[in-house]
Amino acid sequence: MDKAQQQHSPKSTLAKLYRKLSSRKAERRTLSSPTSSSCSSELEKVFYYFDENGDGKISPAELQTCVMTVGGELSEEEAQAAVEASDMDGDGMLGFEEFQKLMEASNGDEENKSKELRDAFGMYEMEGSGCITPASLKRMLGRLGESRSTEDCKSMIRMFDLNGDGVLNFDEFRIMMA
Repeated sequence: MDKAQQQHSPKSTLAKLYRKLSSRKAERRTLSSPTSSSCSSELEKVFYYFDENGDGKISPAELQTCVMTVGGELSEEEAQAAVEASDMDGDGMLGFEEFQKLMEASNGDEENKSKELRDAFGMYEMEGSGCITPASLKRMLGRLGESRSTEDCKSMIRMFDLNGDGVLNFDEFRIMMA
């Protein structure tokens, strides 16, 4: 799967949506919801936010609507596939437990990507400083068959060096790789 497909995969979109909704938008709906007293977790808040008609189930259409509400992209086919992948009772909808499994799988994918990114960062950060320097970038690019001058490496770092310290920390590296 290429980078564009990963960024727009249903699981990636759902993980981003979960992060956005868990802290903000879910609270608006659950404050007026009769079930707000029973909502003991952030995931339940998100579930009840998705459940627009209050039937205790999330349909593919509800899933798609919520994703689009927060600026994500999820086609009808992707929403249907996401629901089908987690629908254990075959009713074509997601109960809370099924929704929970879908979100856990989505977050697991994000955790794997984060670990892979940390591993890649570690390959470039060879000096034990916790950041990628022009010298360490030059060394790693050389190992990869991409010989560059120190000035080229400084220029590459400058493009993503948000705090202007001349090196890339992990957060800057993550932005560069996005």
